[in-house]
Amino acid sequence: MVDPKTSTKDVGFTHEDFAALLDKYDYHFSPGDVVAGTVFSIEPKGALIDIGAKTAAYIPLQEMSINRVEAPDEVLQSNETREFFILTDENEDGQLTLSIRRIEYMRAWERVRQLQEEDATVRSGVFATNRGGALVRIEGLRGFIPGSHISTRKPKEELVGEDLPLKFLEVDEERNRLVLSHRRALVEHKMNGLEVGEVTIGTVRGIKPYGAFIDIGGVSGLLHISEISHDHIDTPHSVFNVNDRVKVMIIDLDAERGRISLSTKQLEPEPGDMVKNPDVVYEKAEEMAEKFREQLRAKQEAKQAEANETDEDEDYPSALDED
Repeated sequence: MVDPKTSTKDVGFTHEDFAALLDKYDYHFSPGDVVAGTVFSIEPKGALIDIGAKTAAYIPLQEMSINRVEAPDEVLQSNETREFFILTDENEDGQLTLSIRRIEYMRAWERVRQLQEEDATVRSGVFATNRGGALVRIEGLRGFIPGSHISTRKPKEELVGEDLPLKFLEVDEERNRLVLSHRRALVEHKMNGLEVGEVTIGTVRGIKPYGAFIDIGGVSGLLHISEISHDHIDTPHSVFNVNDRVKVMIIDLDAERGRISLSTKQLEPEPGDMVKNPDVVYEKAEEMAEKFREQLRAKQEAKQAEANETDEDEDYPSALDED
C-alpha cells in the first residue's frame, strides 16, 4: 500500500511554492544586464517577456528597435527567444522593463568605431537638412555632415533622399556625436587617380583672401596665395576671376584631411610670369612640371640613400664588440 505521505500524486505545487523556490535560488536582475528571454505575449504597444524572473518583464514598443517601428510584430514573434537589455529596475508590481534598442545602439557604436579605424567609406541617404548641414543614418545612428564637408553644387534642401559616399570625421559615443564628410570621401576617391607633380586643368570656383579654390574633376583643390607666383601678390583677385579655366600642378595630396594643394608658381618659366604673362605659364606647364618631378625624385633618392647609410652604420660591428 502506498503511503499517502510519500505519494506525489496528491501533492500540489502552488504559485507560493514556486515563488519560494525563486527566492531560494535568489535570482538577481540588474539594469544594464543582457539576458535571454522568450516572448510570452504580444500586446498592442509592447510585449511580455519571460526571462526567468518572478513576473514577466515588459518591453515597450519604443524600445524594440533603434529604428522606428509601428507594431511589435514587426520585431518580435510569439515564443521567440533572443537577448534583451534590462533597462530599469522592478516597478511596484515587480516587473522589469527591457530594451532591444539599447543592445542595437551599443553594437552600432561598436561597428562605426570599427569602420572609422578601418578608414572605411560608407554610403547613406540624406533624410533631412538644417542650417548647419545634412543628417544621415549610419548603422541606425544619426550622423551629421557639416555644410563645409558637403561637396556638391546642389542646394542642401535638394539633397534629401540622395545617397552619398561618406568618411568618418568624429565618432564619440559619450557625447553622442557622429560627424561625417562627403567632401573627404570624394577627394579620396579622386586622389586614387592623382599624383603629386601632375598638371591638370581646373575651374576657379571661389576666391578668398588666402587663395583660390579650383574645381578639378568634381573635387576642390586650394591654390594658396603663396603658390600663385614667385612675385608678391596682394590678393588672388588680381590674377583670377571666378569661372576662369586654369592650368595647375598638384603639389600635395593629403588623404587624411581630404585636401589637395595646387600651384602655378612652380610652373612659371620666369618668376612673376603668372602675373605678367599667364599664357606662357600654361604653354610651358608640362615642361616645368617635369623639372619639378625630377627635383622631387632627386630629393626622394637622396633621402633613401641617407636612410640606407644609417642602416649600414647600425649593422657595422662596433670596435668595442667582444667575441
